[in-house]
Amino acid sequence: MYIFVVTLIKFNTMIVKEISFDNEAREKLISGVNKIANAVKSTLGARGQTVLIESENHIGGVTITKDGVTVAKSIALMDPTEDLAVRIIREAAEKTANEAGDGTTTAIVLTQAIIDAASQRIKKGMNLTDIIRTMQESTDSILKALDKKKKKITSKKLIDVASISANNDKEIGNIIASAYDKVGMNGVVTVENSNGSDTWFSTSEGMRIKRGYMSRYFITDQKTEECILENPHVLVLNSTVENMSSIEHVLADVLQNGKSLLIIGDVDAKVMNTLNLNKVRNGLKVCVIQPPEFGWKKDQLMQDVAIATGATYFSEDTGDNFQLVRMQDLGSARKVIVDNINTIIVRNEDPQVNQDLESHIAKLWDVHESSKDQEFIKKRIAMISGKIGVIHVGANSDIEQKEKKDRVDDAVCATRAALEDGILPGGGVALKEIADDLAKLGVGESQRVAMKILELSLKAPFYQILKNAGIKPEEIEPNLDPGIGFDVKNDRYGNMIKMGIIDPCKVTKSAVSNAISIASTILSTNAIITNVREK
Repeated sequence: MYIFVVTLIKFNTMIVKEISFDNEAREKLISGVNKIANAVKSTLGARGQTVLIESENHIGGVTITKDGVTVAKSIALMDPTEDLAVRIIREAAEKTANEAGDGTTTAIVLTQAIIDAASQRIKKGMNLTDIIRTMQESTDSILKALDKKKKKITSKKLIDVASISANNDKEIGNIIASAYDKVGMNGVVTVENSNGSDTWFSTSEGMRIKRGYMSRYFITDQKTEECILENPHVLVLNSTVENMSSIEHVLADVLQNGKSLLIIGDVDAKVMNTLNLNKVRNGLKVCVIQPPEFGWKKDQLMQDVAIATGATYFSEDTGDNFQLVRMQDLGSARKVIVDNINTIIVRNEDPQVNQDLESHIAKLWDVHESSKDQEFIKKRIAMISGKIGVIHVGANSDIEQKEKKDRVDDAVCATRAALEDGILPGGGVALKEIADDLAKLGVGESQRVAMKILELSLKAPFYQILKNAGIKPEEIEPNLDPGIGFDVKNDRYGNMIKMGIIDPCKVTKSAVSNAISIASTILSTNAIITNVREK
């Protein structure tokens, strides 16, 4: 019998703080912003450069990447105030990656550009609060302008989006597009390492639940910040686990046999602490996610998940006592991937479970005909009848495989974003066109200054892509027609979408909104309190 316990240790320590104010505080913050942004922005565009990172957490202590969020995560500075700036900028990048799956470099380039333009344009005596408020209020207008420019994606353009995000790798672009073609709009595509040098994809039955892990202690892959469980058992319950004794016998069996467990249900904080402790000390392979939806919708979706995984559904509403759960009441899956937002369940090919699921889906379609909430019924069917595409990334060395997997991860997320919210002219063209329109707006000093800051900053990705290609911006025609830009890879002008140079609209919108938010926070900071470091 395994005993699960919690040990709480309380430390009373005094940490000495250092305080800086006004210009001194902001200058150090801006210095930190510039250091992380300068490292990241060199990767932007078709001719962006790679970054070499020394890290004990990566294969051979070396990482070679063009992934902006990977570069951002690797940076920690000695100066505490500069390091605060790095962490704030990293938050903008990670939030963009979480929302849209890509666009981390663009978010950082925009943030630096806003801060740089504000430092030059905001003079002593101007109303800083009004200027920042105007920039924040302009966010919605910029996002609406992007929505007006977006176009629905086609199969051919899907390949272009995937290829561009994979650093203009057509082979990867074709593989990703083929994977999404197989799984359809309701499907999910994930990325794994291949055992050989070839890159290929496979498909299997599965589903995605829009709930992430309830504790970061469950993470098994620190690079992707995901919890990955191989061949896990699945416990599905519509009750709160209030003490460990109610599930201890199941956990003991899982731990003893080296298995893993996904719990879909509500868990008390004390139980969560105990699971965290046993994950760290005993290597317990477990992950807990909250049930999808709320109220009556939650109950129905949980039933669907139970049927799809072959689990017994324990619900307080039907008087079930989940404390009597046995191993044979648990469902199963081939693989589970959980991040902070989503849970992907790759189903086993169990004939009986598949037969029960097909029968359940048929019943849902029958109910759909007479239901008052047909959209929710369709959502239920889509969730449990979806497919999971897996791209297996191959390479000739561990370092090459890691770099390639980073690119494929970005490309998969960018492709999903394009499917969800359409596409825009790439190469920074869409933001540049909106910037030209902003230049005509502004009534009064604060508004004019705010619009000028946004105008200059929205052009920054366009100019940075040219700079990374070794092209001087003044060499490019200043007044291009809408949608027309410069292909830095092939040295030609043309319609960006027709040339296949495309950005997902969702990615661009997320980068803009997060950049304005983070830059506003830094610009409005007047005092910084940091821990005193030992010299």
